[in-house]
Amino acid sequence: MSGPPDPRYGTGHPPEDRTGDQGDVPAPDPSGASASSATHDPVRARHRRGARAGRFWSVRRVPAALLALVVLGGTGLLLYDVAAVRAGRPAMRWRRVLARELADRPLHDLWVLTGAAFAVAIGLWLLVLALSPGLRGLLPMRRDRHGVRAGIDRSAAALVLRDRALEVSGVRSARVRVGRGRVRLRAVSHFRGLDDVRADLDTVIGTGIGELGLAGAPRVSLSVRRPTRKG
Repeated sequence: MSGPPDPRYGTGHPPEDRTGDQGDVPAPDPSGASASSATHDPVRARHRRGARAGRFWSVRRVPAALLALVVLGGTGLLLYDVAAVRAGRPAMRWRRVLARELADRPLHDLWVLTGAAFAVAIGLWLLVLALSPGLRGLLPMRRDRHGVRAGIDRSAAALVLRDRALEVSGVRSARVRVGRGRVRLRAVSHFRGLDDVRADLDTVIGTGIGELGLAGAPRVSLSVRRPTRKG
């Protein structure tokens, strides 16, 4: 007659040997991913490095709407005048005057050159709007996750860096301007050595820029001075 099951085994039978011919079963990785998948997975590696973050493109609804209204109005007016002439009515006065002026004035006339320069300027402006991203006030941030884009307003970034600068001992006031490639800091120090304050500001602003998570590291321009004495 068999005795009660051993509580160490639970079922009364010794544990099975699962090693067999396959060797020992490796212990699970505490991070939740195997070493091979972490090493050879290109997607995870690309996500760790971060994708390239370009500037945000503006939709430019206002210029597009204005251009569409001007083209629509001019085209509609011209088509109406052409249809009126085909119907036996005289052409509008503005078209008769324009045709006469274009036929009589030479190409080197001042008004002709002015109109041509204006048309070229408008065309270049439209090309610049079409080929440039726009949204200069929005700084792109690093893309650490696939399919997620983020940006920070330049004024908000300047406010964060200014608060960091005011935490430095000896800084009385600070002005920060954040551009697309440069951060300009103008600080006023009323005690401590200017070199010491400048070194602390360089460290604090560098750390603050890193914590903002910007896609590109801007250059820093620091200026520390004493307050001006009045009178």
